[in-house]
Amino acid sequence: MTSFFSVFFNPEFPFIRNAFFAGLLSSILFGVIGSLVTARRIASLAGAVSHAVLGGIGMALFLSAANIIPNFPPLLGALIFAALSACVIGFVSLKAKQREDTVINAIWAIGMSIGVVFMAKTPGYTDPSTYLFGNILLISTRDLLFLAVLDCVVIALAWRFYPQIEASSFDEEFARVRRVPVTAVFLILLLITATAIVLLQSFVGVVMVIAMLTLPAGTASFVKSVKSLSAMMLASCVFSALFSVVGLVLGWMFDLPVGAVTVITAGAVFLIASAVRARR
Repeated sequence: MTSFFSVFFNPEFPFIRNAFFAGLLSSILFGVIGSLVTARRIASLAGAVSHAVLGGIGMALFLSAANIIPNFPPLLGALIFAALSACVIGFVSLKAKQREDTVINAIWAIGMSIGVVFMAKTPGYTDPSTYLFGNILLISTRDLLFLAVLDCVVIALAWRFYPQIEASSFDEEFARVRRVPVTAVFLILLLITATAIVLLQSFVGVVMVIAMLTLPAGTASFVKSVKSLSAMMLASCVFSALFSVVGLVLGWMFDLPVGAVTVITAGAVFLIASAVRARR
């Protein structure tokens, strides 16, 4: 522990501080969006989007390396695939509910397969594990800026439209009677979730981002004082920040992947909380 904090305050190791602040900024997205994903029971939809972005990353790497579209950033490719996946899933969920599971699984598998194929054909060596499992120690100042901007957007939207979000999350029929644009709220939530997933995949990776969108919110739901969606968001942000910091410290101390350690920590706390709740 001492060695970590001595490195943290050392000006020669800025990436440690970037990782620390990235964890705190990410916890806001994990907490707010994760609570909405959990409350609306759309974790499978978010999971499909999080895995489909690998297709956009692989395609961007191939187009850039082959000079078809020079300097095509993987982030842009991931955003395009995430937005398309969210739109397709949202349309199917609204218009063909009986086929929702099939489409979700198809997008999940096809997106990842496209990414693997393009990475295999990319000139030179491309390590997919960086995108699958993430590396928070590679977070740049620009990434921190993107996270901060998205945090502000998500907080502003959640604050401004909280009554509509809460109503559509727990009782869609009542929300429609009260003339709440339930469909628009659902589609905007999917698009914001897709955007957040693209930025957060650099933290815990494509594979594990869905875990951090659900585990902190699930743990927060076991807290007795959490009796509203806003309280769940706040508690989830606190748990996310705690898991992120603990994962960073343990990963640094024991030379382990920080993203994986963070998710293991979150999963362990969630299972313990579940067991305590079941025992009571």
